[in-house]
Amino acid sequence: MPQIKSVLIWSAIIVLIIFWLPLIAVRRLFDFDPVRYKTGRLFRKLGYFMSKVNPNWKIEIEGEKAIDDRNPYVVVSNHLSNADIPVISNLPWEMKWVAKKELFNLPVAGWMMKMAGDIPVDRASRNKRAGVFLRCKYYLDRKVSVMFFPEGTRSRTGKINKFAPGAFELAIREKIPILPIVIDGTQDCLPKKTWVFKPNVYVKMKILNPIDTSALNEANGIELMNHVRSLITDQIAEWRGVAVAEVDATLAHQTDNDR
Repeated sequence: MPQIKSVLIWSAIIVLIIFWLPLIAVRRLFDFDPVRYKTGRLFRKLGYFMSKVNPNWKIEIEGEKAIDDRNPYVVVSNHLSNADIPVISNLPWEMKWVAKKELFNLPVAGWMMKMAGDIPVDRASRNKRAGVFLRCKYYLDRKVSVMFFPEGTRSRTGKINKFAPGAFELAIREKIPILPIVIDGTQDCLPKKTWVFKPNVYVKMKILNPIDTSALNEANGIELMNHVRSLITDQIAEWRGVAVAEVDATLAHQTDNDR
């Protein structure tokens, strides 16, 4: 029975993508806004509907969703699964996603990311980081938020990995508030090495309070990064009812070394 249900869900997702691709292409063709705001919003709507066609997913969103969508933030979230993307797309505002460049080479998904104006990053080249920052600055200057997964890739263990400082350095440099998002449960949405969806998955997402960066300087980047990471790990530990060491991959590694 789970296999039959999963076939139906995947079929619905494929039909949705086939229907959505020409919609985004037409929207992009007539979108003369330099930040492609409406094209981007239409692309995020695809993620929203993908999360809704799966009856196995129960998504609860906490925090303030009704923010001014043209008051830009540097948005950061932990990353547990590919399902994070459609879940976060439930948020009712546009933001340009910073993602590894390989995703932009994918058929269909990569095409839509390019049309939406998302930002590719070459993780193998530190020299190209300045170009990513310039693209982010372009959007922030035009009142559009940018979105980072500071872990760089999704967690394989359900624990929070080490953060990279780029998003926090950007926020401080441009004097833009950081908006942390916490997500949990998506690691169970589609178990590894199977196409069968797990039944009755409960996903939680929380928008934390924005963090002002106007009084900070570049020397505060690591401190800000660690503070935001602590907020996220503390919230997940609270949801799971466990100690922070059971959530924080770096603390777990230290604990293992001490044994």
